[in-house]
Amino acid sequence: MTVRLNEDALSHARGLLREGEVVHDERDDWSEHAPSTDDENDFIDEHGMSEFARWHLGEDTDATEGTKGRYSFPFGDFRRLHRCAVISAESRAGQYDHASIEKALKDLLEQIDGKDD
Repeated sequence: MTVRLNEDALSHARGLLREGEVVHDERDDWSEHAPSTDDENDFIDEHGMSEFARWHLGEDTDATEGTKGRYSFPFGDFRRLHRCAVISAESRAGQYDHASIEKALKDLLEQIDGKDD
């Protein structure tokens, strides 16, 4: 499995942050705020897989193109960037040793929390 940083998604997340499209929620809120499988499928039906990919910082280049399984480390609910999603994804990226994704998420979290120097 080769998971790489999805640069297009990172650019999208930064754009949401600049536009103020951020939910300043708490660490454990992602289980309630994350889109359901039905929400994901509806989003793909309406917007396509490439738009779905823009909401995930990880892309498994070994997985089949055009499948949800190719994308990981979601950061929002298809409308806004969620602080809780960034925290959750950063933890998982570190756990699975995806350093570039972990760093991107850490940087996003610092910007969300107003700690960007």
